[in-house]
Amino acid sequence: MRYRHILVLLILATFIPAHLNAQDQFAEKFIRAKVLEVEDMQTADSFPVQGAKLSLISGEDKGAIISIENILTGNREDLRIRIGQTVILQHITKPDGSDNYSLQEIYRIPSIIWICAIFVLLAGLIGRKRGLMSLLGLIVSVLIISFVIIPLVLKGLDASVVSITGTFLIACSTIIIAHGFNKRSIIALLATCITLLLAIILAYFTVEFASLFGLGSEESIFLKLNSSVQVDPRGLLLAGIIIGALGVLDDITTAQVAVVNEIKKANPTYGFKKLYESGMSVGYEHIASTINTLALAYIGASLPMFLMFYIEQGAPVWVTLNSAFLIEEIIRTIIGSCALLFAAPIATLMAARLYARKT
Repeated sequence: MRYRHILVLLILATFIPAHLNAQDQFAEKFIRAKVLEVEDMQTADSFPVQGAKLSLISGEDKGAIISIENILTGNREDLRIRIGQTVILQHITKPDGSDNYSLQEIYRIPSIIWICAIFVLLAGLIGRKRGLMSLLGLIVSVLIISFVIIPLVLKGLDASVVSITGTFLIACSTIIIAHGFNKRSIIALLATCITLLLAIILAYFTVEFASLFGLGSEESIFLKLNSSVQVDPRGLLLAGIIIGALGVLDDITTAQVAVVNEIKKANPTYGFKKLYESGMSVGYEHIASTINTLALAYIGASLPMFLMFYIEQGAPVWVTLNSAFLIEEIIRTIIGSCALLFAAPIATLMAARLYARKT
């Protein structure tokens, strides 16, 4: 769980074929270029301007040398280019046939590939077989999200129903792949599915009770206004909550089952009660630390938006706290935390029952 959210984003941005093949679809619109020369120019509307000479390294005009003016609107340092960098340019052909090039973004995919490669290497060296199998399970999760959940949602199917089906499919495949087909994995999988059902019910209730419609973020509003996409924002909100809940469940269920199993190996005479009590002694610590991790992960991911709300002037604190965005993030954290609270005793109870000494 601790690396899952970050790695999902990396794989989605780097390895999914649909994204990598997008260059073919937009070959006439976006190209890569190497920065040859950069010169600071006079500011435009108080914003810095760079004059740059670049060599095109993709597209029909590959090898051509062009010049552009790069205006750092809003003093955005992330758009400042340097000699030797590879950048993405947007290529627009005007009605008169002339070409216009403008900076889109710094080209970062090679860097991400190296970062992912280092992570995979560390997973193999430190986690060994289990670490590599966990990565394989993660890739399967991303493939299910990318090629099952997202396409079905875009086709107009109910996002919450699709996500529920997808999360159970992810749970069944990734837990078995990452932990092997054995007694521990089966118990953890059953505990995960039971807990996930409870989390789904709670998610539906809380979203309805809090009068949320999934429009707390700009992205959701853009999707709602996009006539080419028929997606229910509330269903999408529920889908995100459900998938997020699954992301924390297998962490605690597999850990608790493993704890009970190891306690039983160390103390063969322990019965159900002792196994459950000993397992939950670890479970309480696991819950406390993981809830804190979950809350900080959500806050960290949305920190810029939280800062915007903090510095917003003209509205009382209670109005800010009442905003859909903050309520949605609170609900995500609460549902994930409740899933953890459910998962620990359920997984420990099932494991203690099955590993208990037979009488």
